[in-house]
Amino acid sequence: MGTREILAKFKDRSILVLGDVMLDEYIWGRVSRVSPEAPVPVVEVTRETLRVGGAANVAANLRALGAQVEVVGLVGNDPPGERLLNELEGLGIKSDGVVVDRERPTTIKTRVVAGSQHVVRFDREDAGDLRPGTIRQLIERVRERLPRARALLVSDYAKGVVGPGLTRQVLPLARRLRKIVAVDPKVPHMPLFKRVTALAPNHYEAAAAAGTVIRNQDDLLRVGAWLLRRLEVDALLITRGEQGMSLFERRGGVHHIPAVAKEVYDVTGAGDTVVSTLTLALAAGAPVRAAAEIANHAAGVVVGKAGTAVVTRAELAAALREDRGR
Repeated sequence: MGTREILAKFKDRSILVLGDVMLDEYIWGRVSRVSPEAPVPVVEVTRETLRVGGAANVAANLRALGAQVEVVGLVGNDPPGERLLNELEGLGIKSDGVVVDRERPTTIKTRVVAGSQHVVRFDREDAGDLRPGTIRQLIERVRERLPRARALLVSDYAKGVVGPGLTRQVLPLARRLRKIVAVDPKVPHMPLFKRVTALAPNHYEAAAAAGTVIRNQDDLLRVGAWLLRRLEVDALLITRGEQGMSLFERRGGVHHIPAVAKEVYDVTGAGDTVVSTLTLALAAGAPVRAAAEIANHAAGVVVGKAGTAVVTRAELAAALREDRGR
């Protein structure tokens, strides 16, 4: 199956996203002086933007690629939560699976950017454990929606949604239904994702999960082999920034994929793009190596954009054509 055929099938695939939805707020400006009150830059604000973030950005990436998308997550009973749900619906993403919790705020990440310089980020969140009743609501909403999805994508930002109480119910259900399960994990939760289809940590997360650091190729191979053996996943895709990606397959073999980005402007949300494209390509029937190659090209496009961003199917197709023409 060629890449053109894989991309054509994107629009026919339904993906269920489960995880930590949030809002990404950007305050854009310029710096021309230092504050007389403290040795910090004074940012003259020129504009502000608000975008969906976390698992919501994963869903936005899937939708931009043409997939049918539903989301199960959590927001607060507050104006940011209402704004987030409206933003999702505006993108054509079903948000009725998102639970509204009256006791927790909607997670908001605010970034101040002066010119091209990311000055500071501050987070408003409650990342504590969920109440049992809230976990039951999330599980029930997954049960209602998973049968009609081709794949389950778990986007873990360690903000409280993903945890043992949820995964112990959801992952066995996905296995019984024979669904593709792809996960973008956080280190403390990595042991929860045994025997999933694909796991996509970055190299820092992979190293931390293995209790080591990756200094060279030999370290990378050891970490990849250890995680593959420990977690028994079908495929492990370790993203490595400017060095590309490394794919480890349970059936044997390691495939190193060089980065294809022409210009790196902002890496915010690049992991969301990778796991979204990987999952959708697998759901479209692509072999895992081809799916990883396609995801690598999607990452090469998104890092050239400012802030949390998505890649459209047209942009991805153009990037793949350009690569073939070299």
